[in-house]
Amino acid sequence: MRFVRQKLLQLVVVLLCVTFLSFLLLNLLPGDTAERICAGAGGQECVDQKRAELHLDDPIPVRYVRWLGSAVTGDLGSSARNAQPVWEALTQRMPVTLELLVYSQFLALVVAIPLGLVAAQRAGGVFDRVSTTVLFGLLSVPNFMLALVLILIFPVNLKLFQATGYTEFTDDPLKSLGSLFLPALTLAVAEMAVYMRLLRTDMIATLQEDYITMAKAKGMPPRRVLLRHAFKPSSFSLVTVMGLNFGRLIGGTLLIEVIFGINGLGKYTVDGILGRDYIPVQGAVLVIAVGYVLINFAIDMLYAVLDPRIRHARALA
Repeated sequence: MRFVRQKLLQLVVVLLCVTFLSFLLLNLLPGDTAERICAGAGGQECVDQKRAELHLDDPIPVRYVRWLGSAVTGDLGSSARNAQPVWEALTQRMPVTLELLVYSQFLALVVAIPLGLVAAQRAGGVFDRVSTTVLFGLLSVPNFMLALVLILIFPVNLKLFQATGYTEFTDDPLKSLGSLFLPALTLAVAEMAVYMRLLRTDMIATLQEDYITMAKAKGMPPRRVLLRHAFKPSSFSLVTVMGLNFGRLIGGTLLIEVIFGINGLGKYTVDGILGRDYIPVQGAVLVIAVGYVLINFAIDMLYAVLDPRIRHARALA
C-alpha cells in the first residue's frame, strides 16, 4: 500500500505537469480560437468580443487553474466551433481509438512472440537473420508511407478491406475488425520488430540459466522448457516496452486516423489543432495522459505478479 500511495502521488504530479505544459504550448501557437471563429467576418471587433467571451485575454496561469478546476469536476468545456461538450465528444471517439490500439498490439504480439521464441532457439541461424532483417526493414518505413502502400495494395488492387471509414464493434464485430485491419497493421508493423528482438535477446539469456539446464537434464520436452520455464521471466522487457509504447501509439493514431478517415481520438485532436479550437485538444491531451500513466501504473503492478522477488523487495522498502 505504501508503494501504491507513492505511485499514485507521482501520477498526479505527472498529470499536472503534462496538462500545464500542453496548455502553455497550445496558447503559444500563432492565432487563437477567436480569430478562427471570426475569420472572414466581423473584423477586429468580432475578435475582441469573442476573446472576452472565451476569456482569452486572461493570463495563462489563471485560465489553466480555471480549466483544471472544471476538469476535476468532470467538465472539460465545450468546443468553440460547434458548442459540443468535450467530454461527450471524447466518449464517442475513445472506443474507436482504444479498439485500434488493442488491435494493433494484438497483431504485433501474435507475430512477434512466435518469431522471438523460434529465433531464440536458433540464435544466429538462417531464420533468425532473415526474420530480423525483414522486420527491421519494415521498422524503417514511416507509418504514413506504409499506410498509403497498404491502401494501394489491398483496397485498390486486391479489393480487400476498406480504405476509409469505421464500423461500430457493437453493430458488427467482424466487420469492425475488418475496417480497422489496415490501420491496426500499419501501427503494428513497427512494434513487431521491437517486441521480437526484445523477447529474443531476453530468451537467449534465460536459456543459459542453470535452472533451464536442470530442466533439460530432467528430460523435460524442449517446448515445455521454453514456454513454461523460460518465457515468463523473459517477458519483463516486453511488458515494459508495451506500456511505454502506448504513448507512441497514440501519437501514431493522430496521423493514421486522418489517413484512414477514422473518427477517433486522434482525428478529433488534429481537427481541434487545425481549427485552433484548443479546449477540445486540451481535453484530449488529458485523456491521453491519464491513460498513459494508468497503463504504466498497471505495468508496475504486473511486475509483482511476474516476479515475486519484486513484491517482497517493495514490502521491505
